[in-house]
Amino acid sequence: MRWLENAVLKGLHKLDAETAHRMTVLALKSGLLPGGGADVDPRLSVKLWDLTFPNPLGMAAGFDKNGEVPDALLNLGFGFTEVGSVTPRPQPGNPKPRVFRLPGDQGVINRYGFNNEGHEALRRRLNARARLTGIVGINVGANKDAEDRVADYVAGIYEFADMASYFTVNISSPNTPGLRDLQARSALAELLTGVITARDECTRKLGRHVPVLLKIAPDVADEDLNDIVEEVLAKNVEGLIVSNTTIDREGLSGAGPASEAGGLSGRPLFRKSTIMLARARKLAGPDLPIIGVGGIDSAETAWIKITAGADLLQLYSSLVFKGPALVEEIVTGLAAKLDEHGLGSLREARDVNVEAWASEAA
Repeated sequence: MRWLENAVLKGLHKLDAETAHRMTVLALKSGLLPGGGADVDPRLSVKLWDLTFPNPLGMAAGFDKNGEVPDALLNLGFGFTEVGSVTPRPQPGNPKPRVFRLPGDQGVINRYGFNNEGHEALRRRLNARARLTGIVGINVGANKDAEDRVADYVAGIYEFADMASYFTVNISSPNTPGLRDLQARSALAELLTGVITARDECTRKLGRHVPVLLKIAPDVADEDLNDIVEEVLAKNVEGLIVSNTTIDREGLSGAGPASEAGGLSGRPLFRKSTIMLARARKLAGPDLPIIGVGGIDSAETAWIKITAGADLLQLYSSLVFKGPALVEEIVTGLAAKLDEHGLGSLREARDVNVEAWASEAA
């Protein structure tokens, strides 16, 4: 079936990137894409919080903003998926065109700007899957015109605490003006206090302690990363996601729309995000769960992220170029890596290259 998938990818690449994305979501909704993920090696299972991930590979937020296809994505073989970012009120995002492929660099630039249908629409869709299993995280954000952005994040916690496997607090998109300012220590402390207080109130009502993760940018300075990790630990945030897209363009070939504004993802992000991951791991210590994101496009790059400090992984942009068969390729490849190194679990491989990656020049 790989030849057919390659033909479909070529067809999608003749469309503009946003239209191709929409066609892919519709194909998943219709059941046209085949499932995968059967007979996953049990050594790939990861237990974090009260959740057991069948394998460490997840779909990153941004693909399924409105919660249209979480179960179809899980059926492709992902160990978990993340919907959103979702804001309290619907918003259209930035003007089109707002997403651009860089085939020569295997990268993507987007400036979507948190386009989504809002809390109400997402809740309606997730309610419709109430009896289905699988780990589905919810990535919460703030409306572009919000007078009180902290209140928008808190509203997301209250709205979805009864159905989120975990929450991601997204303060690292470069496409909402001023959003990354929330990574500054005083603003971050206020945000995390509000979010964790809301989560704890929901815990008392619902009886489940929903994990909260903070998603950060790869462009923060070392001193700012230290402040972020200290606040995460002080506020008892359950984990980090490292990282979102970058505004850096260093290393691009210059071919295609490389100068477009927005966040860069895909292969060009791999090195920068992996260095940030390793530095975050060193600062946080061994106990804080971290999801590694950025440039994962093979079993080898997935393995590198784990050895640099990641407990779990997420991808998105590499599917634009390699298609859904990449999911099974990575999952089976990670099992082969365990065989190659004589290991019984991914946790045994985690951190073995943290020092080397953390010492790299960003």
